Amino acid sequence: MVKKQFAVIGLGRFGVSVCRELYKLGHDVLAIDVVEDKVSEMVNYSTHSAVADGTDEKSLRSLGVGNFDHVIVAIGDNLQASILCTLLLKDMDIKQVWVKAQNYNHHKVLEKIGADKIIHPEHDMGNRIAQHLISDKVIDSIELSEEYAIVEIGVSNSIHNRSLIDLDIRAKYGVTVLAIRRGKDINISPLAHDKIYKDDILIVIGHKNDLKRFEAVT
Repeated sequence: MVKKQFAVIGLGRFGVSVCRELYKLGHDVLAIDVVEDKVSEMVNYSTHSAVADGTDEKSLRSLGVGNFDHVIVAIGDNLQASILCTLLLKDMDIKQVWVKAQNYNHHKVLEKIGADKIIHPEHDMGNRIAQHLISDKVIDSIELSEEYAIVEIGVSNSIHNRSLIDLDIRAKYGVTVLAIRRGKDINISPLAHDKIYKDDILIVIGHKNDLKRFEAVT
């Protein structure tokens, strides 16, 4: 694994979650917030933590934020602060600035000012929960766009003990099996003759309509 450097600005629930996960994965993480208590709580879950205002260019530069390739703006309800912080980071020529958006208008402004990735945590989680509610086969899903997604689908008896080449999934349904998960083991880029068994989990990418058609036969 290539160790990367991330700065996370804003330590609400989303920012804290991102910090913890990146740190757990072994990356260098700088956690920043204006509230000292929030920063103190991240001492054991970040490489460095600092009390600073994400809208203060001098403070950001003094922390060396300009040297980071990846910065996540996770500022909560203060849209003005989120937008100003994003502008400052783009002016500092940071390669990847990912920003948490509060609503559609916030999203539009972030697009205009050059945010590299705009995140809607509540929306994304809502989509995942909805998928679980409407299907007993879809275990998890990641929306790539309005039309495409990656889903985890549980295998039932209908395709048990059959190989990928027998099922001819790509030709029949227009989707691609990226991996097969069996218990704690995962088969990345499975071969055509690899068999699928009941209780396996298929990780599949494709158009949402094609994924639904495939889900119906698993």
